[in-house]
Amino acid sequence: MANHQSSKKRMRQEAKRRVHNRYYKKTTRTSIRQLREMKEKTEAEQFLPKVISMVDRLAKRGTWHANKASNLKSKLTRHVASL
Repeated sequence: MANHQSSKKRMRQEAKRRVHNRYYKKTTRTSIRQLREMKEKTEAEQFLPKVISMVDRLAKRGTWHANKASNLKSKLTRHVASL
């Protein structure tokens, strides 16, 4: 258990950050799933930039690795193009 004031504060910050990151990761994963389930190309093309923006945001903040974000964006773009 934390004894120092700074380590107690660090634990509080990490807990808050963990909840924040979990929310954005889950929201992004849900959006990706929705995009993959879409059947209409026009609808998917409109939704794709929003999903890419979410993925980029997670990569920028370091929640997801940059290569993972790049691979996801590539696969999603190919999926939408194939509709």
